[in-house]
Amino acid sequence: MKKAIISGITGQDGSYLAELLLSKGYEVHGIMRRISSFASGRIDHLITSNPNIHIHYGDLTDALATAGLISDIKPDEFYNIGAMSQVKVSFEVPEYTLQTNAVGVLNVLEAIRKFSPQTKFYQASSSEMFGVPGVPAPYNENTPMMPQSPYGVAKLAAYHLTRQYRDGYGLFATTGILFNHESPRRGGTFVTKKITKAVARIKNGTQDSLVLGNLDAKRDWGWSPEFVEAIYLIMQQEKPDVFVVATGETHTIKEFVEEAFSYVGLNSEDYVKIDDKYKRPNEVPLLLGDPSKIKKLGWEPKMKFNEIVHAMMDYDLEHFNDNT
Repeated sequence: MKKAIISGITGQDGSYLAELLLSKGYEVHGIMRRISSFASGRIDHLITSNPNIHIHYGDLTDALATAGLISDIKPDEFYNIGAMSQVKVSFEVPEYTLQTNAVGVLNVLEAIRKFSPQTKFYQASSSEMFGVPGVPAPYNENTPMMPQSPYGVAKLAAYHLTRQYRDGYGLFATTGILFNHESPRRGGTFVTKKITKAVARIKNGTQDSLVLGNLDAKRDWGWSPEFVEAIYLIMQQEKPDVFVVATGETHTIKEFVEEAFSYVGLNSEDYVKIDDKYKRPNEVPLLLGDPSKIKKLGWEPKMKFNEIVHAMMDYDLEHFNDNT
């Protein structure tokens, strides 16, 4: 039985990845930060039904605990999905973002190098590493990177650390540069979930309006369960490498809003308000990926943009009273 550690197991991608690995017969160990409220909702069904999942409290910024966990388990695979993942918030907590998203990755790589060098390591990189004004889209593995947020800078540092440990120490340290990907499990602070949750509440008469920032930003939106399959595929290659995971199609936030409202028979113009406080200090107008390289491995995005919006709306229409 293969053993895998997933950091960020309680998040959107981590929970789908845990399901996928368990279905393939893995013993799954998840790292979860200790907080006063329950944060395991996305994986509770796994914890209560599958004896092959084990949860460990920890934080990647705690180098000693991280090293101890890796040394004890000696996993076949380590999937680093955990991060301070809110781009807008990273401007408010830049030091914490760098510590978590860059130094945390360094702690994992060092622990693998010292105590479990046979472990395969996956780094979840982000399209926010690009953000290059004037560089033609779509972006591929060779596109220059100039991130426009502390989040993007931290992710870029982790990207280069992964490369350095791959080239310098011969570790199987591989990378997926994932563009935006959504699902009903998306966290409530992300703009897509904020939109679908608000539309569901407006439809049910418990909310009056939806307040947003920049509606013109264009993003490449995919389906999280499919992107998790890409992550697994990247990890199963003979040699570690870098792969862009994207749909190759872009839509504005305004289009997302209009699709969500239209799905429930409402006109978005009657409910949407703009507030500059929701805009970033540095805006990234366009993120569009070129998935040609990973498509050569057999991966293909299937869920279309409108299907993703509808799936999220269906869930939130049923759960509009939830605080998630």
